[in-house]
Amino acid sequence: MFRLDRLNLGIIGHLQEGRKSYKKIAVALGVSENTIKARVRKLESEGILQIAGYVDPESMTGHNIIYIGVKLKDMDYLAKGEEISKLRRVVSVGVVTGRYDLIVTVHLKHGFGHLEFLSEELSKIDRLDSIESFLVYKGFNIKVPYITDDKEMLEFVD
Repeated sequence: MFRLDRLNLGIIGHLQEGRKSYKKIAVALGVSENTIKARVRKLESEGILQIAGYVDPESMTGHNIIYIGVKLKDMDYLAKGEEISKLRRVVSVGVVTGRYDLIVTVHLKHGFGHLEFLSEELSKIDRLDSIESFLVYKGFNIKVPYITDDKEMLEFVD
């Protein structure tokens, strides 16, 4: 298992300011810029760190976030969570305690809304006992990766 030492945690902390240069991080942590580059590459290759731009879905017309609580018919939490995580427009899936087995975060947009997600995507998953959806009317500190496809990018060219 990859070890998150003090330097790795320091790098991750500095990368919270997404545009901070590796040189500035190196100076702050007292190491070379090449050390920072190598550590970031290693953190990315180990799946610990992903550098990406995140957006506020409320800032984009027609975009919404929904949370879906999922109860399973059996206790295959990890396999079902992974399977659901691969569905179109799923941002994250968590295995949770409480009333649901999984909580799914979905980034919807005009033309692919709640009904489309349920009927075209979630319906592919078998052994679901029940679901309950929660539409976010107003979010605070919700940022998600912008999920796109080629067709959607054409909408922004005009």
